[in-house]
Amino acid sequence: MTRFVPLSIAFLLALAAAAGLVYGLSTGGSDREADPRPAAAAAVSATPAAAAEPKAAARAGRLTLDDAFRELDLIRPSRPKPADDFTLTTADGAPFRLSQHRGKTVLINFWATWCLPCREEMPALERLHRRHKDRGLVLVAISLDTDPKVVPPYVKASQLTFPIALDPKAEVANKYGVRALPSSFVIDRQGTMTGLALGPRVWDNAASHALVEALTR
Repeated sequence: MTRFVPLSIAFLLALAAAAGLVYGLSTGGSDREADPRPAAAAAVSATPAAAAEPKAAARAGRLTLDDAFRELDLIRPSRPKPADDFTLTTADGAPFRLSQHRGKTVLINFWATWCLPCREEMPALERLHRRHKDRGLVLVAISLDTDPKVVPPYVKASQLTFPIALDPKAEVANKYGVRALPSSFVIDRQGTMTGLALGPRVWDNAASHALVEALTR
């Protein structure tokens, strides 16, 4: 990849990578094997989250959008910027075009099967998707695995129901300035880039629910 992210984001990426929060793209590849127990891991992760959900829901109603951004440690763009459109093929062979979802809040998550922090946050992303999909949240996870064949088995074993798009040449990742995984981008209903998360997040806590609820109103 030849493009570079702005200095401030690059600096934060370096800090996050140094803290072990993200995987640099240079560390991954199709020769790394995915966790053979993704479904079991998802089930274990789901249990405490389900028990805490009523409290999280109650607290989410008290948080503002600014509170959610602060608690999730999301980076706000310095100025409004339309999200770059893209079209990718999903793991089940369907096309996914970003612009077709204008009018909805979109969460784009860049990940790979060889990225441990990516796999660890997947169950929470699934829970966020299931809870808010009917109110206008579109969640798409873009795999940067160079061998797309490793993705469908992982998706099936992990019981993921949101779209998984394939970007084996990292063309969309390059367009978005992705330099480490996972990286997530929040896009509002007008198609404007609203926030950036560098590294994994707990995507089913009170702050996450408050974020989605505020953006989908």
